[in-house]
Amino acid sequence: MTDVVAELIKNSQEKMSTAIGTMSKSDSEEQAKQIAQIVELAERFQQGGLADQLVDLVKNIRPFLKKISKAKAAKLIKVLIDMYLEIAPNNLGIALCKECIQWSKDEKRVYLRQSLEAKLMFHYNRCEQFQNAIDIGETLLTEVKKMDDKQMLIDVQLAESIAFHRLGNIQKARGSLTSARTAASAIYCPPKMQADLDLQSGILHAAEKKDWKTAFSYFYEAFEGYNSTNTEQLALTSLKYMLLCKIILKQHDECKSIVQGKLALKYKGEPIDAILAVAKACKEGTVVDFKNILKQYEQEIAKDTIIQAHIENLYDQLLENNLLRVVQSYSRVQISRISELIQLPVDVIERKLSQMILDESLSGVLSQGDGVLIIYEKDQEDATFNVALDFIKEMETVVDSLKEKARVI
Repeated sequence: MTDVVAELIKNSQEKMSTAIGTMSKSDSEEQAKQIAQIVELAERFQQGGLADQLVDLVKNIRPFLKKISKAKAAKLIKVLIDMYLEIAPNNLGIALCKECIQWSKDEKRVYLRQSLEAKLMFHYNRCEQFQNAIDIGETLLTEVKKMDDKQMLIDVQLAESIAFHRLGNIQKARGSLTSARTAASAIYCPPKMQADLDLQSGILHAAEKKDWKTAFSYFYEAFEGYNSTNTEQLALTSLKYMLLCKIILKQHDECKSIVQGKLALKYKGEPIDAILAVAKACKEGTVVDFKNILKQYEQEIAKDTIIQAHIENLYDQLLENNLLRVVQSYSRVQISRISELIQLPVDVIERKLSQMILDESLSGVLSQGDGVLIIYEKDQEDATFNVALDFIKEMETVVDSLKEKARVI
């Protein structure tokens, strides 16, 4: 940050402090101007990466918060904390949230405390401290239900759904999301919140039901919602999930048309290039190219655990298909030969073949002493046997019927 910008920030801070000290509680116009100045100053701190100064700002405006309505104070604090969370390390973000929650308790500001606890739940999820998010949600959910605050109820249940999903409890994640969507149907749901619900719905449809068509529809709705609210990072995430759905549905050619769409053009870059490269490798069906792409875009793929998990599954499926294609013409084949054809290490091939045999997707046995895969011929199912069984059952029915008629006579 240049000295000029630093001086401007210093002057703005001094003017703001003077104005706060002389402001009347009833001066609504001056309050609005001061709130705008505080937000402007916070934006400068955020753009300059001045996390410590932003924390000081949050603490220094507390006398001012006592002079404005509790609703305005809660909104202002949430805006400032959102700015801080974008530039501060995760542990410091948690510390600031907890410190502000404690201040809210001391000042007996119930709504502000609940809002901050809901925000802390999302931040815990972001830091992968999912159990902490659930622990806060258990108490907070009871309070919010009593107050019948639908909007905050949606926030809490959505945060719970995310935490349960990441912990592997799909059933509870689905229950929390269903409750959140039910509450959302009863009130006006802002586009950003609706997009959050659609994104989580798509994730759960993909994780639980493997319903990729429905998941794609939810991701598309989420993408449009985030794009309309200029939430670019989440819009990019939704776009990547859309492309992933098309890859898994084996509609690889549609990925390019999606990326070249009017809304998606501005999101072109390394993350999208990584998904498109995966789509190309899946279409060509070569394990080596797929593995090279995973190495090339390792950082981009590893950023999102959901994409990483599904792409690893794609790799396993592609490897399995390649192995089946190679061994189908053999009854006995050396593992080293398979390794040469697939262009992967012998130990990787052995491990995958063992898994396929255990999963019964391949009928055979590994002779590791000889380094050979012995493939069994699948037993041909005799259709005559099934027809004969059906015939016997029908005859049994006829005989029973004749027996009943004979008894009557």
